[in-house]
Amino acid sequence: MTGLPQVWGASDAEVSAPYPCDALLSSAEPLWRAVTVDAPREHVFRWLCQLRAAPYSYDLLDNGGRRSPRELTPGLDRLEVGQRLMRIFRVVSFDRNDHITMLLDDPRGLRLFGDVSGSYAVRDAGGGTTRLVAKLWFGPGRGPAGVLRARLLPWGDALMMRKQLLTLKSLAEQETVRSGRPVDSDR
Repeated sequence: MTGLPQVWGASDAEVSAPYPCDALLSSAEPLWRAVTVDAPREHVFRWLCQLRAAPYSYDLLDNGGRRSPRELTPGLDRLEVGQRLMRIFRVVSFDRNDHITMLLDDPRGLRLFGDVSGSYAVRDAGGGTTRLVAKLWFGPGRGPAGVLRARLLPWGDALMMRKQLLTLKSLAEQETVRSGRPVDSDR
């Protein structure tokens, strides 16, 4: 298995599995990020839907200094193709309690990061736990700036997505403890 920065937390099986984002963009080397969450996949998926409101990473850097919501926002789980995620991505497909797949289409985001597609997948891990797995594809870098970006982006992404996944993990686990029941998708 490949190590950092290409893989953080993902198992060999998760790295070799297909993801919906594979059909959108393929570059030389995709990235995988994963974490185990002590919550049912419905809770984890519901928190993934919160990416419509905020990035849940380092808010000072990627959310204009505003804190990502720590409570579920009603209606954000009503996904539709074309909706925004983290302001710079567009939902291209989803399957409730399974995956959300996105494509970067914001002009400013494209200038900063180039072509990016990704899938967040939730998988049963047994015993009431869930694996939250993210796979990302970055388009090939062009010119000197693109080559530099291709070398630096995996490291920056590893740092930012680690924080994001650990934040979503914590919030889903807190929601599971707090609710004592499955998340109501119409909250």
